[in-house]
Amino acid sequence: MQGVPADGSAGLERWLRTLDPAQAFQMLADIFPDAIVFAVDRDKNIVLWSRGAESLLGFRPDEVIGSHCLKANRCQNCLVGCGIEESGEVRDAPLTLFCKDGTSIRVRKTARAFYDSDHRMIGGVEVLVLDRAAAPAARSGQHRPGAVTFHGVTTRAPAMLEAFQICRNVAETDANALIQGESGTGKELMARALHAESARRNGPFLAVNCVSLTPALMDSELFGHVRGAFVGAATNRDGIVQQADGGTLFLDEIVELPLDLQEKLLRVLEERCVAPLGSGEPVSVDVRIVAATQRALSVEVTAGRFRADLLACLRVVPITLPALRERRGDVEVLLWRFIAACNASGGRCVDTISPTAMRVLLDHDWPGNVRELKNVVEYAFAVGRGPQLGVDELPPEFRHAAPLDERPLGRRPVLGPEEEAARIREALRQCNGHLGRAAERLGVSRPTLWRKRKKYGI
Repeated sequence: MQGVPADGSAGLERWLRTLDPAQAFQMLADIFPDAIVFAVDRDKNIVLWSRGAESLLGFRPDEVIGSHCLKANRCQNCLVGCGIEESGEVRDAPLTLFCKDGTSIRVRKTARAFYDSDHRMIGGVEVLVLDRAAAPAARSGQHRPGAVTFHGVTTRAPAMLEAFQICRNVAETDANALIQGESGTGKELMARALHAESARRNGPFLAVNCVSLTPALMDSELFGHVRGAFVGAATNRDGIVQQADGGTLFLDEIVELPLDLQEKLLRVLEERCVAPLGSGEPVSVDVRIVAATQRALSVEVTAGRFRADLLACLRVVPITLPALRERRGDVEVLLWRFIAACNASGGRCVDTISPTAMRVLLDHDWPGNVRELKNVVEYAFAVGRGPQLGVDELPPEFRHAAPLDERPLGRRPVLGPEEEAARIREALRQCNGHLGRAAERLGVSRPTLWRKRKKYGI
């Protein structure tokens, strides 16, 4: 047909006129969950950010849209110039990118620039896919075999992977959720993941630890107040619940809420309205509540400290995060992830861990969970030097757990009776009373351990 381009682009143009171009482009980018797809304008500010980009690099769209591409696309090549503006395209170029958490991934980049009639660049599109054939760029927990990262939470434990799937499922609804887990297991990160996966992702996300709320002002802080409600209330003030309107409110340690405020929160959940302090007029709110606690709320209900009807509303979807000691396979995964993050910050680069340090770290019970592990790595980077992380760079309680004959020469302390007795008790506890394993951990023979137990009355 005369006037119709041979490449059939006229049909594509007619079809595109029936669509929302921005929506179509975003949907096309999101089709590839294992690829980083983004677009930039003439100033190289990001105007499109795919879900795959968010998943692999850790940056949410609201963190990078409108910012220069170097904010999220961090690699050495990009810092000296990527060449797309000059050459117009890049084909299958190998790159190492640094993620938000400091870990690194190997990718292959294909990009194309767009120009105006004066051959000035007006934007570009980049597609980066994981380089499956390359060796790992860093010993990052995020990309160790079997490890999965979900909005900043990394695991290969089945119980944690199940929590990820529950989070994805509930995100597709508007149901409230209750996240249960010990301190340091990542309850706020999971709440943020739920928000990011949901249709509310462009709304506000507010996180509040109920322990930190001032008891006398808790009502006002959560639900707002009107002028004159109490001494010092000079103006009307929206509470935290109203500030989260259209988004998600994360209430950590919700068990700390007094019973009268639990009743007001129940009204928010059931009637979608809030009553500011000093006002008889309810205010409509549209907010998803994600609550969290490390205590058993059923026990608190029995004790009369928590409302049973509020618990029923909150635990529409319960999400349980296992303790780190219950997923010991994640210790090494997370250890290397945090090391990679510290490596990326500069100053020191660790590429190996001494066998003794690794043994002590893997055997630790981690009562502070993932938060404690992260703090231990940061401690080691602060006090140590060199490419190997040794046991002498760990906090004192870890050094005491290491066998004496495996500690660095010249650094073996002379233990006093109380400290030696404490070490024996700890070794027996960690070995569940097994004398042979405890003796091995302490670096002594079984007869020596038996004599010392008798000496200290253990």
